[in-house]
Amino acid sequence: MTGIVDWTRGGRALAYQRCGGCGTIRYFRRDFCPACGSETSETLAASGNGTVYAVTTVSRAPSPEWKALAPYGIALVDAQEGFRFMAHAAEGLAIGDAVTTTFRDVGDAVIPLVQPAEPS
Repeated sequence: MTGIVDWTRGGRALAYQRCGGCGTIRYFRRDFCPACGSETSETLAASGNGTVYAVTTVSRAPSPEWKALAPYGIALVDAQEGFRFMAHAAEGLAIGDAVTTTFRDVGDAVIPLVQPAEPS
């Protein structure tokens, strides 16, 4: 594991792993590669750029901590690095939209938020 502090550990970054044996990309940290079983991997920082794969609106908060945010969007995003991740979504996003990731504070937590990417 490198010194990258991602959002799951209170940082403001997305991190992913690349297998040292076969090159498989994975978003969830694991001690071994699910494709080849190698225990060698590299942790990398993702750009946060990607494309919306799916998007929905959560109208009923799952817990009291989230009630103030409801309704809020949730998106599955295909990251340009080759993995898929879930994040809160800015209003109005649609499948196929190019997005970039920022982060927002919710109580003591930091969570990813995807927003429309600036046109290039």
